[in-house]
Amino acid sequence: MQSPSKASILGALSQALDLVEGQPEGHALRTAKLALKLADLMGLSDQAKEDLYFAAVLKDSGCSNNAVRIQKMFGGDEFLAKRKVKLVDWTSNIESVKFAIAQTEAGNSIGAKLRRLAQNLGHPTKVMDEVTEARCTRGAMIAKMLGLNESVADAIQSLDEHWDGQGSPYKLKGDQIPLLARILCFCQTFEVFFQSFGLEAAYEMATDRNRKWFDPEIVSACQKLSTETKFWIELGNQDSFEDQVAHYHDAAIDADLDGIAEAFALIIDAKSSFTAEHSTRVARYAVQIGTQMGLDSDALKLLHRSGLLHDIGKLGISTAILEKPGKLDPEEFDQIKLHPKYSDLILRRIPTFEDIADLASTHHERLDGKGYWRGLGADQLSLASRIMTVSDVFDALSAKRPYRDALPLETIFEIMDRDRGTAFDDDCMTALHEIYSDREKSRPLAA
Repeated sequence: MQSPSKASILGALSQALDLVEGQPEGHALRTAKLALKLADLMGLSDQAKEDLYFAAVLKDSGCSNNAVRIQKMFGGDEFLAKRKVKLVDWTSNIESVKFAIAQTEAGNSIGAKLRRLAQNLGHPTKVMDEVTEARCTRGAMIAKMLGLNESVADAIQSLDEHWDGQGSPYKLKGDQIPLLARILCFCQTFEVFFQSFGLEAAYEMATDRNRKWFDPEIVSACQKLSTETKFWIELGNQDSFEDQVAHYHDAAIDADLDGIAEAFALIIDAKSSFTAEHSTRVARYAVQIGTQMGLDSDALKLLHRSGLLHDIGKLGISTAILEKPGKLDPEEFDQIKLHPKYSDLILRRIPTFEDIADLASTHHERLDGKGYWRGLGADQLSLASRIMTVSDVFDALSAKRPYRDALPLETIFEIMDRDRGTAFDDDCMTALHEIYSDREKSRPLAA
């Protein structure tokens, strides 16, 4: 099977970004579909439409970068706050205060709300600007990392600027805002209202925010679609849309696939302060072990990409759970145990990624069948899966965490050797020992 295009891969992976932004599956793709329809009506060039598509599917690639801050600001499940902020006019001081009171420690006592609010002293607009700048800057960086045009990065960077200059974070106004950013700002907001409340409510929102949030030319173009019932019915039909955009870039080559995996590793690891560069290190350790055990280049390539993407399912787990320094309660651990399943579901959407999905989703399985998410046993686990499990735990123990320093090698091996033959493959552990036998026993592997 021919490798899918870069456009198809990023379109599929955008559904992982929907998770981290707290939006229903397909939000970014529906935003892209609406944006391209408006681009046709506005007479944009083919190149502009291609750039618009990539900006749409990557627009939320920086969202994991502010997940910890948002969770600490509001408490509880940050997905709820992220989802609901898109339904209010956060440029209004009154609406911002109402939103903050409602979402801070949602469901908890007024005392808990007041304590959390007291910790978040600062003007709501200033806070929004800081959070938005962090997200948009990271998203623009990801676009550049993937080798996309500067206009893609610019659109992501200015995604939340508004026509009247009251947007975020740079207060750009009117034509100062890149056209593609103006289109995406409108389309993502319209899509959220359409999905939440229906077409009539979305058009009411567009009329209310015309010349405030939105460029009037874009609102006018969307008005022309008001009677196109078929378009709105088929907005969520991803199969037909994939055919429409598949020609954006040729079939992805190895360098494209590696670049995409490396970019998404950054997105994944930004979700929690506990996991900085975790995916990159797991990929490196897996390749080291595989090389030590004599695996061929194709097997090492699979280990590398799977290591980079193994935790992509964590984008769907609440930061409140990921950031908890103490022991998780049973309900929280049940949520954690879902992340390899989410990784499998996300990666399996991409044609030719079946092997990556299979391997990436097994990193918490054990030889004795007591792992998760499937509870596979030794006879069901490939050598690559066994390497992935060893690599993931090795990094978890050797990396510095906010609540403890990195453990020395001697301690790491003492802990892992206790589970040889039950959790960890004996040959994989032997290879790991051989790789690091010349290192100082007290030296941590990662800062």
